Amino acid sequence: MTPKGDAIDLSAKLAAFGEQWSPRVVAEMNDVQFKVVKLEGDFVWHSHDETDETFIVLKGELRVGYRDSEVTLREGEMIVIPRGVEHITRAASECHALIIEPRGVVNTGDAHSHLTATNDVWV
Repeated sequence: MTPKGDAIDLSAKLAAFGEQWSPRVVAEMNDVQFKVVKLEGDFVWHSHDETDETFIVLKGELRVGYRDSEVTLREGEMIVIPRGVEHITRAASECHALIIEPRGVVNTGDAHSHLTATNDVWV
C-alpha cells in the first residue's frame, strides 16, 4: 500500500509474481482498485452485471471479444467494458495490463471457472 501517495512501479509489481489470470492489487482509490495482471491464452466468457471494467494494456496485445465483434488493444491503449456486456479476453502471447474496477469484483464475473482468482491479493 502507498498511504502517502508514493510512486508505484508497475513493472516491479508485475515482476513480483508469475501467475497468469491472477490480478494483484497495487492501489485503491475510494472503493476502486487498480490491479496488474498477466494474461496469455483465452480467459472465459463472462459479464459483470453490477459494474463497468477497464483494461489498460501496459505490454503486449490484448483482444477483447464480444459475441458479435472483437477489439484489439496494443500498449498504451485502454477499453471500458460496460456492465452487463458478455466478453472474453485473449492474448496470443503474454500481455500485461492494468485493470480498474470496484473492490470485490470477481474476475470471472458470472462464470464459475478454474480461472476464478482470489480477491484483494496485494503485490
